[in-house]
Amino acid sequence: MTVLLCQDINPEHLQSLLERYGLKIKTVNDKKTIPGSFWKESEAGLIENNLYIRNDTPVHSALHEACHYICMDQQRRDKLDTDAGGTAIEENGVCFLQILLSDFIPEMKQKRMLDDMDSWGYSFRLGSAQAWFEEDAEDAFAWLEKNKIINTSGDISWFLRQ
Repeated sequence: MTVLLCQDINPEHLQSLLERYGLKIKTVNDKKTIPGSFWKESEAGLIENNLYIRNDTPVHSALHEACHYICMDQQRRDKLDTDAGGTAIEENGVCFLQILLSDFIPEMKQKRMLDDMDSWGYSFRLGSAQAWFEEDAEDAFAWLEKNKIINTSGDISWFLRQ
């Protein structure tokens, strides 16, 4: 299965979603190196509040890196350049949030996000992103709630972690 790429979605959907968090999307020309990309190749990059993508950047990668920005504290956000860092529980929160935010990309939605995460090689104890999300992500939910990124009902607050 081929993962959904940024060229396959309306760029306004991603932009309007991420601008709520103060993120700016910077599009890189095809075949050019993506600034701030930790994983290189076509993976999204982060420098300050700029999310760098190319047409061949997977949508899951763009949302994952955006969620790192949302989930990190302001001190790390202020000096962000390529490596988002963070703890294992924060990484879980990032994965959980990217699944929630995928519903705001009409071409993606949660089912496609979960499938793309599996196709790309995200690794979860229960063997799939969907099983993790539905049965084993209580710690990620609690972390997002504690940091006011979602509320007790699981609705997105549209706030950055402070």
